[in-house]
Amino acid sequence: MPAELKFKCVYGLQDGTCVQEELSAENAEGMMRKLIGEQFDGAVIGHDGWTFKITGGSDAAGFPMRKGIQQRRKRILTGKGVGFSGKKRNGTNQKGLLRRRTVCGDRIDINTRQINLKVVKAGETPLINEPTADN
Repeated sequence: MPAELKFKCVYGLQDGTCVQEELSAENAEGMMRKLIGEQFDGAVIGHDGWTFKITGGSDAAGFPMRKGIQQRRKRILTGKGVGFSGKKRNGTNQKGLLRRRTVCGDRIDINTRQINLKVVKAGETPLINEPTADN
């Protein structure tokens, strides 16, 4: 029997702040098989009236998702980009520096643990219920 689906969603709001939420199992089902760069209606994850765009994420081992990788996990030779900053250990840039880094694919599957989302269109209801002063 497969483990229960759990995704942490990090929403990048239009004012530059971020909000984190853990999706319930039924909402997580709606995110399966979506790709980086795909826009979708927020009703899929329980936020009616909102529109989101998938900008990235990471898998259970912490490897970042990278657009263009079709396999679950792969070691790639990369310069500057997702998974590698392009700097040496001492913090200086070196022209032409390439490193082999492990990244995971661009499709959300059962191994994905975090999904980064950007708000394209905000809804009327608040994204997450903020705690009040009485709590």
